Amino acid sequence: MHARHRHPERHRTDRMGWLRAAVLGANDGIVSTASLVVGVAAASADPGQLMLTAVAGLVAGAMSMAAGEYVSVHSQSDTEDADLARERAELLADPAAERQELAAIYVTRGLEPVLAQQVADQLMRHGAVGAHARDELGLSDTQSARPVQAALASAGSFAVGAMLPLGVTAIAPATSLVAWVSGTSLAFLALLGAVAARAGGADMLAGAWRVGFWGALAMAATAAVGAWVGAVV
Repeated sequence: MHARHRHPERHRTDRMGWLRAAVLGANDGIVSTASLVVGVAAASADPGQLMLTAVAGLVAGAMSMAAGEYVSVHSQSDTEDADLARERAELLADPAAERQELAAIYVTRGLEPVLAQQVADQLMRHGAVGAHARDELGLSDTQSARPVQAALASAGSFAVGAMLPLGVTAIAPATSLVAWVSGTSLAFLALLGAVAARAGGADMLAGAWRVGFWGALAMAATAAVGAWVGAVV
C-alpha cells in the first residue's frame, strides 16, 4: 500500500493580526513623515528645521501608533472575553438549549437536522465553549485580538517606515529636497504595497497603486498647506 501523504496547504489568515498592524504602521510612518517634511519644506524652512520635524514626527508617530493600536485592539479583546464569559454562563445554565442552538447553526449551513444534532453533540463533548466561540461568535485563535503584539508591530513598523524619508532628508540636496523626498517616498510606498499584497496573497500591482495613490494625495495636500502658510507668514 502506498503511504498516504497529507496535502500541504498554505493559508494566510494566521498573518492577519500582525500583517495589518505592520503594514498600517509602515505606511503611516512613510506618509506622515514625508508629508511633514514636504509641508515644512514648502513653507521655506531650513534643513535643520526639516530634520527636527522628521525626528519629532518619527518619535511622536511611533508612540501614537503603539498607544492607538493597544487601546483599540484591547477593546476588541475585552469584547471577545465578555462574549466568551456570557457563553460559558449560558452553557452552565441551559446546555440543552445551547446544543440546539449549535445544531440549528449547522442546519443553516446545509447539514441535515439529524446529522447537525450529531455534530453538535460531538463538538459539545469535545469542547463546548470552543465550538460556540467558532460557530456562533465567529472567534478563532488565528484572528483573536493580541493588543501587545499589535502595538509593538505598529510602533516598530512606523519607525522603520519613518526612517526612510528621514534618511532621504538628511542626504538630499536642499534645492531639490521636496522632489527627492516625494519621489523616494512614493517608491517606498509602492514597494510596501506590493510586498504587503504578496504576503496576503493579493494582487501586487493593485496593492502598490492603492498605497501610492493615497500617499501622493497626502503629500500634495500637505505641500499645498505648507506653501500657503509660508506665503501668509
